[in-house]
Amino acid sequence: MKTKEVLGVLLILLGLSSCITKDNEKFALKEIASSKGLWTGIAISGKDRIFVNFPRWSENVPISVGELKDVEIVPYPNNDFNNPAIGFNCIQSVFVDRNDILWVLETNNPMFMGVKDPGPALYKFDLSKDSLIKKYNFDSTTFLSNSYFNDVRIDEVKEVAYITDSGTGAIITLDLQTGECKRLLANHYSTKAERNYLIINSKKWSNTVHSDGIALSPDRAYLYYIALTGDHLYRIATKELLNPDLSEAELEEHVEKVIKTGPADGMLFNEQGDLFMANLESNSVIKFNYPNKLQTVVKGSQIKWADSFSKDSQGNIYFTTSQIHLSEKERSDYRIYKIGEN
Repeated sequence: MKTKEVLGVLLILLGLSSCITKDNEKFALKEIASSKGLWTGIAISGKDRIFVNFPRWSENVPISVGELKDVEIVPYPNNDFNNPAIGFNCIQSVFVDRNDILWVLETNNPMFMGVKDPGPALYKFDLSKDSLIKKYNFDSTTFLSNSYFNDVRIDEVKEVAYITDSGTGAIITLDLQTGECKRLLANHYSTKAERNYLIINSKKWSNTVHSDGIALSPDRAYLYYIALTGDHLYRIATKELLNPDLSEAELEEHVEKVIKTGPADGMLFNEQGDLFMANLESNSVIKFNYPNKLQTVVKGSQIKWADSFSKDSQGNIYFTTSQIHLSEKERSDYRIYKIGEN
């Protein structure tokens, strides 16, 4: 199949890469696309449209949000939104909810040089019309100068957005009806990094990254989260997180340490209650089923920092690789893989 370069991004549709068996289950790992640009987030709609984002970690970021179409990545929703002077500045994640709404999380912290005015934002797009429904801005009390709003999940029934701050460590809640936002668990160990390094392929990657990956249980009863440079998965009941009568100290009492998983970036529940996430230090994707079942799904040298996860209409899990632990000269193309039962 021919390839086409679009705004400096190379996309290639590829075939079956490998088949890996763990714990009596067979999973096929298929490479779907590759890019010359560093992507982090992936979001798949109910009609299997695939969206990706490219954070502005350098000056050479031609687009911030794109849609995969055949052999192209097309700026989404248009070129104007992808002009940092008037639109997206530094997008870290994208997410499609059960209502087929695309959410785009703006850190407004390009190249980690500090949050720019007017602060982070959350965009809500109607995929049926490819138009902006609303842009949410955050009160200045919910972020610090070195905050980095990292990932987002949506409760469509309660109309609440949950966001991690990986720059300083906190959970942000946003009422999608009123726009009220709160910064929670900002002083609790569960949102903080447990160490300041990772060891991947015997090489040390030194960094301190706080609460990063986030996921809502299928019944929306629990919010799960993990620090990137941490080893433990935590959760808290959403009814407690949203309880306005609890003090911060009382809220902290409801945090549960779930299990030791090893360092992870993004994560995602399927409808069966399996939580998919990376184990970054072992070049693998694992899945967790509460309370204590932990299983390796796929593992291999091609899994170079499994970053963000999404699922298609058939329930197949997709993830991006971002190679964050590697130097520029060590990196190859950034890839999207699909996990499916063989």
